[in-house]
Amino acid sequence: MIFEHIENNGHEQVVFCHNKDAGLKAIIAIHNTVLGPALGGLRMWPYKTEQDALNDVLRLSRGMTYKNAVAGLNIGGGKAVIIGDPSKDKSEALFRAFGRFVDTLGGRYITAEDVGIDVNDMEFVYRETEYVTGVHQVHGGSGDPSPFTAYGTLQGLMATLNKKYGDEEVGRHSYAVQGLGHVGMEFVKLLKERGAKIFVTDINKELVAHAVNEYGAEAVSPDEIYDVPADVYSPCALGGTVNEQTLPRLKAKIICGAANNVLANNAIGDEVQKRGILYAPDYAVNAGGVMNVSLEIDGYNRERAMRMMRTIYHNLARIYEISDRDGIPTYLAADRLAEERITAIGKLKLPMGRTAPRFLGRMRGH
Repeated sequence: MIFEHIENNGHEQVVFCHNKDAGLKAIIAIHNTVLGPALGGLRMWPYKTEQDALNDVLRLSRGMTYKNAVAGLNIGGGKAVIIGDPSKDKSEALFRAFGRFVDTLGGRYITAEDVGIDVNDMEFVYRETEYVTGVHQVHGGSGDPSPFTAYGTLQGLMATLNKKYGDEEVGRHSYAVQGLGHVGMEFVKLLKERGAKIFVTDINKELVAHAVNEYGAEAVSPDEIYDVPADVYSPCALGGTVNEQTLPRLKAKIICGAANNVLANNAIGDEVQKRGILYAPDYAVNAGGVMNVSLEIDGYNRERAMRMMRTIYHNLARIYEISDRDGIPTYLAADRLAEERITAIGKLKLPMGRTAPRFLGRMRGH
């Protein structure tokens, strides 16, 4: 069952990591290294079952292959998860034990921050392995990637506004922002600086209050966010929020946010297209964070990072061109852009006379 699951998703390697003394139960999934070493974040989450953790890391690592390919980076896709509650199960020993496992892979997988992980946790991982990005600036790292993810999301939004409305004037439109974590709050700040009307929601009432008081946003309940009369729905928290129940309620003509796996499934992506809603493919939009930390591999430079974020605008424009060219929904156009690049680079790396293997399927649909 496990090997079949891995094969169907096209993964190269899956590593199960256990250290009883440190309380570590982790999984590292390397999906594809055609473009370079697999880079992807470490997530800590209280998964109900080990199978849930495996499903998540396989899905997320596959997504990183597509994200990194569309972003134009010379890195492949990977991901890691630690089974545990980030609010009470963290320890130095836990993260150092994880770092030792990362180090055994010899650079095939490079880790970074993700949900439930912060720069302090990465410091412990860094003590055991050099294959870490997102470490503190004192080590030549870039620190918190959230501002870059938010700025990249803004670039994707501008390209999408231009496609839909023929302008890039962020302040002329209204936004329903779901989720006010590090990225979501930073995105709200950027929208406010450009004079936009903003509706916000989050399960954390303190974060909502901050967005209202600091950025003049209008607060709505978590369920009401789908009903507000906004031009753009911007999911910046959980995935799968555009689904059979929520899509009919959306007033927005654009879906563009920093969350991963926004569409519940392919059928929803097709329905979004039919309804005339322009969907900005999530992994193209939210690539700012991984773009930023990828620069640490060669030596970090903040100015270069900000310049790189602006390429997200052009990546989205290219996706919309492919969508129009091939007559396919934008989520498929993004996949096609990624697969075309992986196939082209893969051929360059093969010995003369060999043909590239068929790239196994797409990220979505499971």
